[in-house]
Amino acid sequence: MKLPADLQRALDTTTTAKADAKGAGRAIGLLDLTSLNDDDTDQTVEALCKRAVTPAGKVAAVCVWPRFVKTARKALKGSGVKIATVVNFPSGEADAAVVAAEAKAAIKDGATEIDVVLPYRAFIDGARTQPMNVIRACREACGTDVTMKVILESGCFPDPELLAWAARDAIAAGADFLKTSTGKVQPAATLEAAALLLHVIHESGKPVGFKAAGGIRDADGAAAYLALATAIQGKGWAKPDTFRFGASGLLDSLLATAGHGGGKGDGKGGGAVAQPAAAGY
Repeated sequence: MKLPADLQRALDTTTTAKADAKGAGRAIGLLDLTSLNDDDTDQTVEALCKRAVTPAGKVAAVCVWPRFVKTARKALKGSGVKIATVVNFPSGEADAAVVAAEAKAAIKDGATEIDVVLPYRAFIDGARTQPMNVIRACREACGTDVTMKVILESGCFPDPELLAWAARDAIAAGADFLKTSTGKVQPAATLEAAALLLHVIHESGKPVGFKAAGGIRDADGAAAYLALATAIQGKGWAKPDTFRFGASGLLDSLLATAGHGGGKGDGKGGGAVAQPAAAGY
């Protein structure tokens, strides 16, 4: 993805970022610990939730399929960890009524954050009204108390101008966060797409966050995204209410860098949830 010169300069300053213990600990608090495997069970979700409160602090949220929201709510009770789920996922092809119903059901079960896939194929093909109707319907279902993250599937966009257009439209439709990817399509998260989306957020002047998801598996990779956010948005901008990582395998690397070993939890299902290729994250 070819970026404008000013964004490329910001990107060039961050690609060599290296993680340290303090930065890794900070990144843990920005993590949406995720398992979206096709073969997830209540047991693997419970194991995932056990890992959400770490020796270096708690993650921001746990993200699971809608059918496991109740399981996560029970497992995370009293932890302060938020519960995220996905709707219109991963294809982005459901209509507005279906997406709204999915979101309402998940919220009723206990979800506090909804990650909704933009109908990106339709948008790329030239549709504008239908994709935004889906996002607006999800926004209405979420109300004012539930965070809505719009997944753009940035790797499918043929040029940065079209991706920026989709990002601006998503913000206008009520997005609380712009998210790069489902993780089910390659390329997933890239620093180039992140730079563009962070720039769109900055230009909007609205309190919209950014979530990088898909293929971020080590502490140095996380450090590069945080350095980029600082370069574009300013020091201290990246906090749990404005910045997230969506990942399954990243936690182990962050814990190790923060000085807390590999973070394998109690061993019951930990390996099953930390499979980035299978999970798509």
